[in-house]
Amino acid sequence: MKPLFIPLKTEYFEAFKAGLKTTEFRPYGARWNERTCPIGRQVVLSKGYGKRHRLYGVVVDFRRSRAITRAPVWREIYGDKFAEAACIRVALPQSAPQTDT
Repeated sequence: MKPLFIPLKTEYFEAFKAGLKTTEFRPYGARWNERTCPIGRQVVLSKGYGKRHRLYGVVVDFRRSRAITRAPVWREIYGDKFAEAACIRVALPQSAPQTDT
């Protein structure tokens, strides 16, 4: 299975890089679900769609949630369109280099 590619806004990419963020939230559906985000799947976190800034990790947990869809930050990004979120927890190795700079 190919690594799961997750493009991120700069602020969220930097939060993952700093260890302040471990879970990415996406609208639950055909693209983001238990089948496409299984535990153990390799992940590429990308600052936007470019190839220069990347972090590499693995899915360590997956959950569906309605709670996060009520948060102001969720509503700023997605509005009221999605009722459930895919909560994808990603572990980044601490010893390997995480990004090209």
